[in-house]
Amino acid sequence: MSNHILENSLLRIEISSKGAELQSIFHKEHQLEYMWSGDAAFWGKKSPVLFPIVGGLKKNTYYYKGNSYSLSRHGFAREMEFDVTNQTENSITFSISTNEQTFKVYPFNFQFSVCYKLTNHQLAVQYIVENIGSDEMYFSIGAHPAFKVPLINELSFNDFYLKFNKVENEGRWPLSADGLIENKSNPLLNNTDQLSLAKELFYGDALVFKHLQSNSISIISDKTLHGLKVQFDGFPFMGIWSAKDSNFVCIEPWCGIADSVDTNQDITQKEGIYLLNAKEIFTRSWNVQVF
Repeated sequence: MSNHILENSLLRIEISSKGAELQSIFHKEHQLEYMWSGDAAFWGKKSPVLFPIVGGLKKNTYYYKGNSYSLSRHGFAREMEFDVTNQTENSITFSISTNEQTFKVYPFNFQFSVCYKLTNHQLAVQYIVENIGSDEMYFSIGAHPAFKVPLINELSFNDFYLKFNKVENEGRWPLSADGLIENKSNPLLNNTDQLSLAKELFYGDALVFKHLQSNSISIISDKTLHGLKVQFDGFPFMGIWSAKDSNFVCIEPWCGIADSVDTNQDITQKEGIYLLNAKEIFTRSWNVQVF
């Protein structure tokens, strides 16, 4: 495991080869860190990459072509050692591919890459999924970055709010005790483009959305000019989460979602699953602008 640095005149970011996980976004002029510290007393990760599933499977199990396979929540990529496969002055790409261990739990031949690219005060993150086999493959992909809240030490968690770029009328989809999506949403966003942050908001686990109109969410406060905006296009699901009583908020664009409580566990019929034919390539990108 090693850490890699990418920087320009404004930003310095750090990425671990383990899980290709973003560790730091530091603004040089503002002398501000935007990422969660990773305090293991609350949650030891900072920005895991979710592949080849997002969320949990019912009984950690799925079925494909009559065989059963086991995957833990969010899949295996976040625990794997990635290789650096390309690097330029302003970008770095990490990759993993099928091996003997992955094939036992995920019977598809893939290459999966994560590219980080800096432009001014923006970090763009691209996921590249390639089916290198001769058969179809099924997968989901998602982001899980944890941003420091409060961003400024003098402020409190409750001083910040989420700003959606469109007015939303959207309920949250509750999670069962074992992390599965319930069949009915609960009201949350009612003709509004803002959601005030409070630690109690996350006592019932993540806020899961299936039908947001927005393609960006900002973390801002009326008490500071500093904040950030996460932009996500082509991600149909969104999770917003914080560990209980911790000082971070995750904004999680997802191409995929946890199993529903009434799933039949067939991966080809799973909600949020993507089909990739032989030799095809799937890409998605999100970015974060810090200010």
